[in-house]
Amino acid sequence: MEIRSLIFLLVGLLSTAEMVVAERGYFRRPSIHGDTIVFTAEGDLWRVSAAGGNAIRLTSHLEQELDAAISPDGRFVAYSASYEGPREVYVLPIDGGRPRRITYDGETSGVRVRGWSPEGRVLYATRHFSTLPNTQLVLVHPDTLEQERVPLAQASDADWTPKRSGMVFTRLAKQSSSTKRYHGGSVENLWHYYDGQPEAIPLTADYTGTSREPMIWNQRVYFASDRDGTMNLWSMKLDGTDLQQITKHKGFDVMGPALDDGRIVYQLGADLMLVDLADPRPSVVSIKLVSDFEHTREKWIEEPMDYLDSYSLSTDGKRLAVAARGHVFVLPTGSGRAVQVTRKQGVRYRSVSFLPGSNEILALSDESGEMEFWQFNARGNTAPEQLTDNGNIFRYAPNPSPDGKWFAFTDKNFHLWIHDVEAGKTRRIDTSDMYNFYDLQWSHDSQWLAYVANGDNQMSRVWIWNVKEQASFPVTTERTESYSPTWSPDGKWLYFLSDRNLVSSVRSPWGNLQPEPYFDKRTQIFQLALRNGLTSPFLAPNELLDGNDDETPDAENSKDADSKGKRDDDQKQQNEKIIEIELKGITTRISRLPVAAGNYDDLVASKSHLYWASASSVSGGSESLMSLERKHDTEPVTVMSDIKSFELNSDRSKVTVRKSDSLYVFEANGRGPSNMSKAAVSQNGWSFVIDPVAEWKQMLIDAWRMERDYFYDPNLHGANWKELLDRHLPLVERVTDRAELNDLIEQLCGELEALHIYVRGGDHRSDDLSVFPSSLGAVLRKDAQVGGYVVDHIYRNDPDYPDELSPLARPEVDVKVGSVIQTINGVDVLSVDHINRLLRGQAGRQVLLTVKDFDNEAERDVIVQPIRISQEAALRYDQWELTRREQVEKVGNGKIGYVHLRAMGTADIGRLARDFYPVFHKQGLIVDVRHNRGGNIDSWILEKLLRQAWFYWKPRVGKPYWNMQHAFRGHIVVLCNEKTASDGEAFSEGFRRLGLGKVIGTRTWGGEIWLSINNRLVDTGFSSAAQTGVYGPEGEWLIEGHGVDPDIVVDNRPHQTFEGKDAQLEAAIGYLIDRIKEDPRLVPKVPDYPVRPGQKKTR
Repeated sequence: MEIRSLIFLLVGLLSTAEMVVAERGYFRRPSIHGDTIVFTAEGDLWRVSAAGGNAIRLTSHLEQELDAAISPDGRFVAYSASYEGPREVYVLPIDGGRPRRITYDGETSGVRVRGWSPEGRVLYATRHFSTLPNTQLVLVHPDTLEQERVPLAQASDADWTPKRSGMVFTRLAKQSSSTKRYHGGSVENLWHYYDGQPEAIPLTADYTGTSREPMIWNQRVYFASDRDGTMNLWSMKLDGTDLQQITKHKGFDVMGPALDDGRIVYQLGADLMLVDLADPRPSVVSIKLVSDFEHTREKWIEEPMDYLDSYSLSTDGKRLAVAARGHVFVLPTGSGRAVQVTRKQGVRYRSVSFLPGSNEILALSDESGEMEFWQFNARGNTAPEQLTDNGNIFRYAPNPSPDGKWFAFTDKNFHLWIHDVEAGKTRRIDTSDMYNFYDLQWSHDSQWLAYVANGDNQMSRVWIWNVKEQASFPVTTERTESYSPTWSPDGKWLYFLSDRNLVSSVRSPWGNLQPEPYFDKRTQIFQLALRNGLTSPFLAPNELLDGNDDETPDAENSKDADSKGKRDDDQKQQNEKIIEIELKGITTRISRLPVAAGNYDDLVASKSHLYWASASSVSGGSESLMSLERKHDTEPVTVMSDIKSFELNSDRSKVTVRKSDSLYVFEANGRGPSNMSKAAVSQNGWSFVIDPVAEWKQMLIDAWRMERDYFYDPNLHGANWKELLDRHLPLVERVTDRAELNDLIEQLCGELEALHIYVRGGDHRSDDLSVFPSSLGAVLRKDAQVGGYVVDHIYRNDPDYPDELSPLARPEVDVKVGSVIQTINGVDVLSVDHINRLLRGQAGRQVLLTVKDFDNEAERDVIVQPIRISQEAALRYDQWELTRREQVEKVGNGKIGYVHLRAMGTADIGRLARDFYPVFHKQGLIVDVRHNRGGNIDSWILEKLLRQAWFYWKPRVGKPYWNMQHAFRGHIVVLCNEKTASDGEAFSEGFRRLGLGKVIGTRTWGGEIWLSINNRLVDTGFSSAAQTGVYGPEGEWLIEGHGVDPDIVVDNRPHQTFEGKDAQLEAAIGYLIDRIKEDPRLVPKVPDYPVRPGQKKTR
């Protein structure tokens, strides 16, 4: 479609008067001054007249330039960019020129330019100065780089009231999920703060939805709000009264508005709109980009393994089918040509599998509009054939039968299907209501399909399905976890893995940190006899056995091993031999193989061996490929270490292994290749071209389709999902780079009105330059009069953990507050515009400082090792946490303990152990989950807090102690706030519902539909899916969209919190002090010792 000449009506968005000529381009984040607009397109900044016309490019960096803000005098543009790695603030002339960097924060979260102050300083948002990670506002002078923090603990953008007497600000930064019509605890709202005022006051407390991006003009505040269901422009007086709606768009949100002299420019869909407040009828700014549209040119993929989806080896082992970046290829395992099987652009092909004994490949393709199975010729010289036509849900990889007549597959609705290739018919053979089916394996006669399903007790169980009888039968019980079935080539045995070695490496609950059972190396290998009377090949010979008929000789040592024709004939006869299975008593005919238990997965039987993956621990880690010859008196062999995955081909004669970014093919003889380079599949010359424009369209549709198929509610919260695709799809023709596609996907997926939807990643341009400033772990202030940078503050952390000290606080450095840093590596710190210029790229290296102490005029040299900025952020957080604990210990008179959880992951259970067990004996406890980022360990923590002391041990001397060990006997409160998210919210709600105590703070984020990021797009980007909802025993959905309401509402107001007050913590301490007075929870008095008179007892 030729966009330059296309005239169209945005459905449901613009009236007839707003019909526009849409020039090629997707326009974002505008700024306006007079008749000049600056905006972002193609990742660069552009300037255009407010009347429209040809736009002029101002920047050309490979990465994104965003957040343009034109200075009050119209001469400069401030913006954020990543020229050296971190996103920082830059300024360049409005007519173009060399940009100047004016911040060196180095934060991984980056910065955002929010405007200019009336006197000409740049206002930007950052977390760099916050201890608890909040977004705050900072003013920076574009010439001197001097900075001034706005005295608000939480503020993400602002505008000044007349005469600069105060500001209207958005208190919270936009929560990170792509969610429209959000009403949770992290909602953006407007506040008013005057200089010298004791506290800021809310302006939009009348509405629980979003109000943001304040702009002040003629004594009124203009802002964006979704009060009518779509983000539109509204206005009110400075005191929050006289609310008026300015725009009335439907369908697309007003985004990124900017005001100057009574006119507001904003993004709507892919366009920029302009509204004159004297006559508030929006009009499109008709823009033409004078560009070569470099991002839309064909792109060569030169590292296909970065996008590897799947691989499958042919039966003869000579060709390897691979799917990468949405296309199918066949690579020779020896000599020969690499074949690109698919070439159609804008179509995604994935999940390849060779049809056994043929030159044909199965793959999934969305060419029809849904993911269907197609058949392709491996030479790529014939037209593909569509095999299925009933796809309406996400499907997983095909598993073809050895005779090629069938293939099995599963889908996202937990269905198990069989497709008859010749008849072209698909039938459902099983449905699960507890997780999906997995580990599908065909028998060698193609008459039986083994698979794994989970029962109501969530235990995995092996089943077999018979083609002839069209029926399934369980072959393991529901009492153990059994999985990964594989058939022996002779049709006598079904091998499988099972977690039956339940031996805890922790022996008892006694000891520090409340030891709990830990089951490592649970998995063992079992065999199931398919008929009665079979003799195991692993059984030792005895006098009643003349040899072992079931022992399978090593294929490599067989006298016919070099005869390909003989092997093929043997395999054909083996496949044609019908397997006989005696179902009666089958679950009792199991035995364990002589292999030590481990952390195993992916069991596969070859002609002579068993193969499996072995992980270093039950939680994962590096994996090795193992093998075991199927005979008596044999030991497992490590075939290859540090693998990512492996597969055997259809006749089980060859192994394919992915190790790092290489693929290896070698004989399935139980050993690894003797020559790794010879076994490696050559990738020389494997590159191909993609059409970004066609791919962007496919990815938008794919994101739409996978959200439909993954979303927890089949009704998609009532959204008309097809109509929404029809509304957004035309805009993909306007997209000119990958970031704009993410913007469009966010707009589309936000219509589901669910949290945990994140649009991330993708194939973005990068200059690969990453030079981050490092940190000395201190607050430094430039002072030319004293000849350097004064150390105003050194960040503190828990003194019991010295490894995390600030570099300046280490004993061998001993720099104090008040000291002056004069030089870094011999360079005068005043000779550069910011000290962090001299600390770029220095993290972890030895750096020489010349320092003058405040109480000693003598200079001295010290060696320090700066830390990364991310480490400094953690150090600032450490200080916040330490000062909370110190306040609790001081005000609570040592009777109250304090634990803060930053998230709910593996590291956080360690922090819980570090901070909980030292205070488990206290009379009160504060569990602080403010700003908790979520995870999945709420049940671990709740389980610990539910433990009760029900009796007491009293030794001969000393104090009593109780059972259950480390049970907390005192009073507990939980602190939460608007940044408590996901599993942090689940913990808060569970804490209250289980009667453990009171929750204090503010309403939480509101995201409790748990997510999946398995729905990856073709370039590895994703729009995560909210796929598992949560409801309570009362039959109501919990938390989602609203958050957890605390029992006691206490807000940490933005100005007083900036000044150091923590009202929420104070409320928690006060509450516990009162409860301890009322009910001190002392250890019960030891009873009098019994007297045993030695008299004979009678009944």
